[in-house]
Amino acid sequence: MARIIPFLRSLLFVLLMVVATVIWAFACFLFAPLPYNKRYYWTSRWNMFVVWTAKVICGIRYQIKGVENLQDAPMILLSKHQSAWETIFYLYYMPRPLVYVFKKELTYIPFFGWGIALLRMIPIDRSKGTDAFAQVVTQGRRRLADGQWIIMFPEGTRMRVGETGRYKGGGARLAVETNTPVLPIAVNAGECWPKNSFIKKPGLITVSIGKPIAPDGLSPAELMKKVEQWIEAEMRVISPAAYAGQTPASTGSTSRESPV
Repeated sequence: MARIIPFLRSLLFVLLMVVATVIWAFACFLFAPLPYNKRYYWTSRWNMFVVWTAKVICGIRYQIKGVENLQDAPMILLSKHQSAWETIFYLYYMPRPLVYVFKKELTYIPFFGWGIALLRMIPIDRSKGTDAFAQVVTQGRRRLADGQWIIMFPEGTRMRVGETGRYKGGGARLAVETNTPVLPIAVNAGECWPKNSFIKKPGLITVSIGKPIAPDGLSPAELMKKVEQWIEAEMRVISPAAYAGQTPASTGSTSRESPV
């Protein structure tokens, strides 16, 4: 019974999410003619529904630290990435519309891809290397000027709880190129919504938002190192059991430059 109940809850959650995704994909076409901020708002109601459903059905709650650091100014968000949860949550929670930098293949996914294709995201072809990064800079400048925030996951993929990936330098390079402050974010969503796991676990997710880091006088590598150090130190605060016996320096993670 202890295993059946979490499975049934997770199954119900996934079924509701699939149904909502199909319905909302078609609704997004109705929102398309609206001014962008309104289109973004109504599209992101799907995200709000998914986070709410995860809370009600699976018992996944959340708390936010550092809300005061969400300043009304251009910003590039660089976040820890453990789960699909934060990808969904950030889109509707942040006070400004977000622009995700992601591989263009995601836009090919039926229903889900249709929705994100109608938003001002930055889909890239990673095989193009420096050309892909040039696209990020060009579109990133435009989006920042329009009042949107850029968000990237420096590790490039979801990490399992307690693990640290290599922090790629694309986000820091964009910040230096555009002279935009970086907002580091630590999140432990993988404890409730694990990577590649069907079962969702009840619990409390902590999203910790650090103080903005200005790129003034810093190289991309130096800026990314500051971001990595803050995020990884904060992960040990919000998930002490997962990192027991580790220090940020002992994980083997090293920042390196990367186009994206």
